[in-house]
Amino acid sequence: MSKQTFLKGAFILIVASFITKILGFINRIVVARIMGAEGVGLYMMAIPTLLLVMTLTQLGLPVAISKLVAEAAAKNDGVRVKRVLVVSLSVTLTLTVVFTTLMIVFAPLVAAHLLTDERAFFPLIAITPIVPIVAVSAIIRGYFQGKQNMTPTAISQVIEQIVRITLVAVTTTAFLPLGVEYAAAGAMISVVAGEFISLIYMIWAFKQKKAFRLRQQFMTYAKGGKQTLSDLMRIAIPTTGSRLIGSIALFFEPIVVAQSLAIAGMATVMATKQYGELAGFAIPLLMLPTFITQSLSVSLVPAISEAAAHKHFKTIHYRLTQALRLALLSGGISCVVLYIFAEQVVTLMYNAPNVAMYIKLLAPFSIFLYLQGPLQAVLQALDLAKAAMMNSLFGAIIKIAAIFALASQPELGIMGATLAVIIGFVLVTLLHFATVVKTIGFTLEIRLIAKMLVLLAATTLFSYASNQFIDISNSLLLDTSIAIILTAIFYIALTFLLKLVNKHEVNRLPLFGKILGRFVR
Repeated sequence: MSKQTFLKGAFILIVASFITKILGFINRIVVARIMGAEGVGLYMMAIPTLLLVMTLTQLGLPVAISKLVAEAAAKNDGVRVKRVLVVSLSVTLTLTVVFTTLMIVFAPLVAAHLLTDERAFFPLIAITPIVPIVAVSAIIRGYFQGKQNMTPTAISQVIEQIVRITLVAVTTTAFLPLGVEYAAAGAMISVVAGEFISLIYMIWAFKQKKAFRLRQQFMTYAKGGKQTLSDLMRIAIPTTGSRLIGSIALFFEPIVVAQSLAIAGMATVMATKQYGELAGFAIPLLMLPTFITQSLSVSLVPAISEAAAHKHFKTIHYRLTQALRLALLSGGISCVVLYIFAEQVVTLMYNAPNVAMYIKLLAPFSIFLYLQGPLQAVLQALDLAKAAMMNSLFGAIIKIAAIFALASQPELGIMGATLAVIIGFVLVTLLHFATVVKTIGFTLEIRLIAKMLVLLAATTLFSYASNQFIDISNSLLLDTSIAIILTAIFYIALTFLLKLVNKHEVNRLPLFGKILGRFVR
């Protein structure tokens, strides 16, 4: 199995994630056009419950597996690698049975009394089969990531989205005559199918690349894995805590939003529609650049774990600085484009220009969201998952409290919930950064911050001018595309001019490194 460098592994995941994001947005556009905001609202109401159950089932093991496998591989300890996998699968499969059953049993209660919309029952039930599929798939991904081989993970992501987008129009259209709730369930069926085909590929890739037979002496390894279980839980439980906090916050978010808007005097159907606009249209647009930061985070955990195992502290600082700089660069262009072109983008994508008000409020602060992933990955790699969990807990409590306090005000309504979302991710990012600084004495260079401010300010002015003066056709799509492309070219050129990307980094990129390296000093 070929081991990849931090940048190469991250680049492979970024390319795959970019493809899946594009396909995912096509999928979202199709769903939005077929079901409308109300159907998307029902769809999004079911997602937090699914994420909560999946978090409980996986128990944070993928991150723990990635870290322990990376450490074991650094010491050429193949026996430990197998024991980590065996123990992880044993725990995950047991939890899958328990939580899948609970999800089915409590779906009517969650839909009717917590989400305040009985129609949410249908997408909740339709998504249930995905739990065991994703649980097993995540274990295998953790193994490959620990081996610093990101290719199987990348390919599986693309496969999942291709299957989903192939089926979503068929399933939603087929069920729509029965009602919008059945159409939402149909969209969930396409998600399950995509994950299932992706799992089949992951199993095949594991069989092709493995250095041992997993089923051989499975019970012996499971019974003799007490220390391995302890090591896994030491990392997994705090990691689960962080994800569980996030999942619980997402689970309660539509509930608190619905109840708060009801207090503000809004009807249930309108509340569902507005939540669909915020959670189903606006926030996914803001989350678009996170495919880069998530890819960096996945590659960062084994890279930092390996460096920590060898006590290479300079490498840890270098990798973190590198990851944060790339996160700032990838997120910066998104902040500018979404703020300046908000109305055009949401009109073209969703035919919902009123969603622009959410985007304009969220975009300037979203840079904090893009930094959050790499910071949390470093905390997990340095055995500081407990600190990350406490930061997430504090942020989630403040966010939910802010949603109730702000969204229940009639003059704010759904915009109050939007403000609360901003408060949540800014607070958690700042807490993560403070923890990293306190632990390893890390600081961001003033020169880097100054260059980023110059880059963002100049690009904002350029994009504003492009938006105002480019009017060469009667096509909104053509004019907006030209303006955004020119903005991106300006941003990339200024990035190289300010030397925010160096030649050494560019040369390490597969395929394009040698070509781009000629233009970078």
